[in-house]
Amino acid sequence: MQTPKAILFDLDGTLADTAPDLAAAVNVMRSNRQLAHAPYEHLRPFASAGARGLIGAGFNVTPDAPEYEAMRIEFLNQYASAIAIHSQLFEQIPTLLSGLDALQLPWGIVTNKAMRFTNALVPLLDLKQARCVISGDTTPHAKPHPAPLLEAARQLAIDAQHCWYVGDDLRDIQAAKAAGMLSIAAAWGYCGTTEPQHWEADVVLNTPQELLELVRTRA
Repeated sequence: MQTPKAILFDLDGTLADTAPDLAAAVNVMRSNRQLAHAPYEHLRPFASAGARGLIGAGFNVTPDAPEYEAMRIEFLNQYASAIAIHSQLFEQIPTLLSGLDALQLPWGIVTNKAMRFTNALVPLLDLKQARCVISGDTTPHAKPHPAPLLEAARQLAIDAQHCWYVGDDLRDIQAAKAAGMLSIAAAWGYCGTTEPQHWEADVVLNTPQELLELVRTRA
């Protein structure tokens, strides 16, 4: 395990608990269709999967369905109108980021969230100090493709092999491995429908504090 020269983070489910607002967008859509609200506990694990995952969980509609594209646009517009009502940083994240700053270790964000949402949300969550912010449409490819992570390393002027990437979804681990970065599974996040222990991540951590302690042992 190499000493990191930068730490990169996924956004939804890793730095920030955005599931309440994402789930709320689904339930507005359900209300508009005279459907009962889907339980939050049912929707939460799909928050890191974006519109595809949440529409699937909320309506059992897949991207190949004829109605999917219109529902996707409706979902994104609804989410954009109420993007940070209940979203907040996970507990211990402010302490983690302050600790990285104290170590003079740069950190950044690499998310599959589209730029129009990332740019709106990051300042509202007081994440403006991120050294780079890469969205799902910053490069031609989204995770699990390595391009977004490699672009983050390029912007930081740090070799990818000296970066650690932290995420709460299997595709985060796949992207990190493809980019040659140390892959860290954030088990405190949403994690989808599979256990992080099955993702073959280099490291699985249960809390942000564990990450800060790990960084300090390598600094």
